[in-house]
Amino acid sequence: MKKLSLILALALFCSAFSACRVLSTKKYNAMLAKQDSLNNGWTESQLKNEELERLLNKLRKDTSNINGQLADLRGRYADMDANYAKLRSNSSSEINKLSDDLKKREQRLKEVEEVLRKRDEATNQLKEKLQQALLGFTKNGLTVEIKNGKVYVSLTDKLLFPSGSIVIDEKGKQALTQLANVLKLQPEINIAVEGHTDTQKVNNLGQIKDNWDLSVLRSTSVVRYLTEVEKVESVRMTATGKGEFQPLGPNTTADGRSKNRRIEIVLSPKLDELYDLIKQ
Repeated sequence: MKKLSLILALALFCSAFSACRVLSTKKYNAMLAKQDSLNNGWTESQLKNEELERLLNKLRKDTSNINGQLADLRGRYADMDANYAKLRSNSSSEINKLSDDLKKREQRLKEVEEVLRKRDEATNQLKEKLQQALLGFTKNGLTVEIKNGKVYVSLTDKLLFPSGSIVIDEKGKQALTQLANVLKLQPEINIAVEGHTDTQKVNNLGQIKDNWDLSVLRSTSVVRYLTEVEKVESVRMTATGKGEFQPLGPNTTADGRSKNRRIEIVLSPKLDELYDLIKQ
């Protein structure tokens, strides 16, 4: 159809112009072939253009989706950044608070350690003073030692009392006087007097019924002598009786029973400063 149209067009053209010559078949076929080639090229170009349009539309759609996702991610990042800044601010405050608390605890610990150091130093000095003051009574069974941060002055019953008695004899009074001279110079020391006995039953001692009574009454005799005669402050004194229940040696031998019959004067530094620190 296209070829016929072309022939008619050429015929009209030639009839209009006398100079027109009839084309040869070869040239005519070449022109037709070129026309076909041009038509095919145009068709392919249109198809490619349509494909490119589709790709461009798809790219625009994908770009729009990516932009939306990017905007969403930016929003999330902004929220996360704000939360992180808030958390970092809170964490910094908490860390600073914990650091301050730790510094306070460390300072308090140093203060407690210093109080304990002073206590131990004072305890050792007190022991040395008592050992010097009571040196002459060591042969009579008097000992001075430190246990659990306290000074223990142990006096056997034969140094203080006649057998089965609660009345302090002269030798015992001398020892207690020397002890009181040191204690009166140490007002920060609390004094506990403990009476101890062996397991031998008490016989024919009037109002003294058993070893409990004997240990308590001997303890109070020592306290009365120290407070009433030697004028050691009563508020610092405590009298207790332990009976036979805290022995130092076996009650099956004479030597063991002798060690168990004793008065122990327990001297401990006042720890008010330490207790105040602990309460804080």
